[in-house]
Amino acid sequence: MSGHGPNPAGRLRTTDQHGGLPPQVEILTARDVPLGGPRAMTVRRTLPQRARTLIGAWCFVDHYGPDDVSETGGMDVAPHPHTGLQTVSWLFSGEIEHRDSQGNHAFVRPGELNLMTGGRGISHSEVSTARTRILHGVQLWVALPREHRRAGRSFRHHVPTPLRRHGSTLRVFLGSLAGRTSPVPTFTPLLGAEILLDPHSTTTLPVDPAFEHGLLVDQGEVGMGGTLLHPADLGYLSPGHDTLTLVNDTDVPARAVLLGGPPFGEEIVMWWNFIGRSHEDIVEARQAWQDGSDRFGDVDGYDGDRLPAPALPNAIIAPRKNPDAS
Repeated sequence: MSGHGPNPAGRLRTTDQHGGLPPQVEILTARDVPLGGPRAMTVRRTLPQRARTLIGAWCFVDHYGPDDVSETGGMDVAPHPHTGLQTVSWLFSGEIEHRDSQGNHAFVRPGELNLMTGGRGISHSEVSTARTRILHGVQLWVALPREHRRAGRSFRHHVPTPLRRHGSTLRVFLGSLAGRTSPVPTFTPLLGAEILLDPHSTTTLPVDPAFEHGLLVDQGEVGMGGTLLHPADLGYLSPGHDTLTLVNDTDVPARAVLLGGPPFGEEIVMWWNFIGRSHEDIVEARQAWQDGSDRFGDVDGYDGDRLPAPALPNAIIAPRKNPDAS
């Protein structure tokens, strides 16, 4: 997917469950963002925002649907570039056709991970297929650490086996959770999992206390750390916890995506579809894309023009990291 501009201000709600002590769970609320140029669809974005740039190495969270494509037109994101990151595509319903400049042609389907690495540079397109009636899912980005930020292009596909655990069904697509480990390698320790909570259920999961965690609620209402999260909320939990308890007190199933990783610690510069370490990194990448450099390659099979890069801001793009990062 194609991001838009620098980090806009999101909204942050906090809850105090402990009589004046600092809140345990922060709630990052979503903002609507048009995606994909002239044929834009609207997504709900919770990362990045001023309150928090990253959760672990997760630096971008877009949540969309359920959309009836006969009314919305679905997804049609023309070829666009990426640097310094990995894209993680995860669907709840529908189907998306992926093409990239490494020559990969794949389909994103519900419950199946597609992970694309574009360190030094890659380009790709994403189009919902004619078989899609309801399009619904998330698009996530992972920032690459400094030593791997120019990694070569790659693409991985994985179908995690569902795991039943204490009133919930887990699909672990990256990292490890509840004894299940994804075989897909990552450049930093990460956790990514879909969690489907049964009605009137409580699920306690062992988690790595070195990780910070974010829970994005897709449907239903989920209690996390004594805080109630609503659809499109992203609940943040700081490191130092070795269990995570999720509660669904309603009569219907609830669904969420759990993300985690150790605090990233590095400053990054994010602009449009590029992640770098300086303003100059972004200027160089943008110019290479505009010039048609082979740094990003070509996407074959897309019917249309590629996306042009927006104009740079009239200011130096400043590096950022989380306010509480050391």
